[in-house]
Amino acid sequence: MSEKNSSKNVGLQKSLQLVFVYTVATGSIFTWVSYWDSVFFGYCGSGTWLAFALMTIAILPIALVYSELAPLFHTTGGELIYNTVGINKHVGFLASWLIMAAWIAVPPAVVMAIATWISRTFGLGLTFGNTMLIGVCILVLVFILSLQDIKTLVKTQAAFLFINIVSTLITGILILFSGHWSLSNMSGMFQTNIGASNGIPGWLIGMALLITPYFGFETVPQMVEEGDFPIKDSKKAICGSVLTCGAIYTFFYFCVAGLDSFQNLLAGDAANGFLTIINMERTLGWTIWPLIYGFCSVLLGLGASILGFWMSTVRMLYSMSEKNFLPPAFKKLNKHQQPILPNCFLLAISLIFLLLMNATTFMNDFFNLMSFGCACAYALTMISAVRIHSKHPDWKSPNAVKGGNILRILAMCIMITIAFFCTLGQGIGSWISFAVYLGVGVLIWLYMVLIRWKKSNVEIETPDGIEQF
Repeated sequence: MSEKNSSKNVGLQKSLQLVFVYTVATGSIFTWVSYWDSVFFGYCGSGTWLAFALMTIAILPIALVYSELAPLFHTTGGELIYNTVGINKHVGFLASWLIMAAWIAVPPAVVMAIATWISRTFGLGLTFGNTMLIGVCILVLVFILSLQDIKTLVKTQAAFLFINIVSTLITGILILFSGHWSLSNMSGMFQTNIGASNGIPGWLIGMALLITPYFGFETVPQMVEEGDFPIKDSKKAICGSVLTCGAIYTFFYFCVAGLDSFQNLLAGDAANGFLTIINMERTLGWTIWPLIYGFCSVLLGLGASILGFWMSTVRMLYSMSEKNFLPPAFKKLNKHQQPILPNCFLLAISLIFLLLMNATTFMNDFFNLMSFGCACAYALTMISAVRIHSKHPDWKSPNAVKGGNILRILAMCIMITIAFFCTLGQGIGSWISFAVYLGVGVLIWLYMVLIRWKKSNVEIETPDGIEQF
């Protein structure tokens, strides 16, 4: 094979249309609407819709800063690149490891949600072995899809997302006009199952925890290397995904809140998940639509989420290898120009986490703090955005934020506040599991510091060309 032909297989395939990058981000965000609705109502009660509206406003400054940074760097990496350039490679490694704490937790948690829905819907009473089997089958299927042409994966995810959004909107409208909906059911808007901590009301802590169903817009910078559109248009995917999901979350939970009182909505089995589905069955007496909605929103909606975060994690690992944060083996591609070892690594980790989730409390404890890890990664990125602007005022982004450092610092303060709120009320188990995860990262970081970085530097493509760090 000639050098010219072989060069075609170097790097990720540049073939993604903007609409599919948007659907990857939106599908990643719009995930827990029909399973974790019980958790969200436990956080913020009948005012969950208001909490989502406020969280959308709070997240937008962060999304705008990401939109500003994305066009400056044309390779995948996101937090890895921004924090390395803005601060140093050690913080770059930390930020990427923190954001992956959120991403890696999703696949095993999602397959457990799907298995739980299947068991509940069809009255199967699945055993430990059967739950594991369903989870393994789903994860292996995602693994196989992820090794195919990227267009196959994103088209599948886009279809799942579209069906989920349509079914969610229809469900909200049906509830609104069911004859049971009433504004009087929303009395006590700020009721919550979370106790106050350090003088901070439980409802505000619950709202901060709602960052969990919002992380996902940061997957866009993981796709820019494969986009066949002007990179400045990445803002449409980043901000568009936040606004789309925020609007649907707000509308949907406004409809659900008026169905019954806070206490009744969370009564019985509804406290453990599938609040909307259960209340459609017991309050409205519906049987067919809850089944259809469950299929569309749980099976397909959560499936879209797995695909989005799987793609992002694989590309972050690939980027870490390409930029010398991981061994070179992680950047080898198959014939479809998909990373091989990152896919295998993620499958292995997901299977281990799935086992831990079913056999111990480790994964559940870890899941409780993934919102904290995500918020910390966002906060570090906001700090790096300020430093990048200060160190390189000549780097002009087509999506420069209005207000400059005022907005960047505001975004940083928002994320630091949310990160702090996410630590309140966490059990010792959550901190132990999070420490274990960070410990693994420290071991990898030490290997790079003591061995690889003594021989070669980190290399990142910047607006000034490839620079070493």
